Amino acid sequence: MDTLLYPACFYPCKDKQDAYTVVVPDLPGCVTEGDSLANAMAMATEAASGWILDEMEDGRAIPKASNMLSIKPESPDGFVSLLALDMDSYADKYGSKAVRKNLTIPAWLHTFAEANHINYSKVLKDSLASMYQKKQNAKQG
Repeated sequence: MDTLLYPACFYPCKDKQDAYTVVVPDLPGCVTEGDSLANAMAMATEAASGWILDEMEDGRAIPKASNMLSIKPESPDGFVSLLALDMDSYADKYGSKAVRKNLTIPAWLHTFAEANHINYSKVLKDSLASMYQKKQNAKQG
């Protein structure tokens, strides 16, 4: 999966100097804050990545990102910036749901896999991830 880009609105916190609240409009309920702009950016990236991963793990569609220029902050002191979500790395690190699947393959293929110490789960996962990426690219192109 490529890096996903989502616009986010950053608002200075009124009661904390240098702190920001961040809202990701395309991801309902995705709100976080950080005690500095850099920390707010990191926290927003983490929150949005977690939001997307939950959707993926539950089999729901990932919301399409809005054009950054169409997003307007709700207050005059807010601003919009893009979040870059590396979902492959995030899913590898934090993906917790696993689904067990049985499969049937020809005996000769099983013999080959066993002789070559091939991990069935890894091959299936890598193949499905590749197919998923191709579908996502086709939808965007």
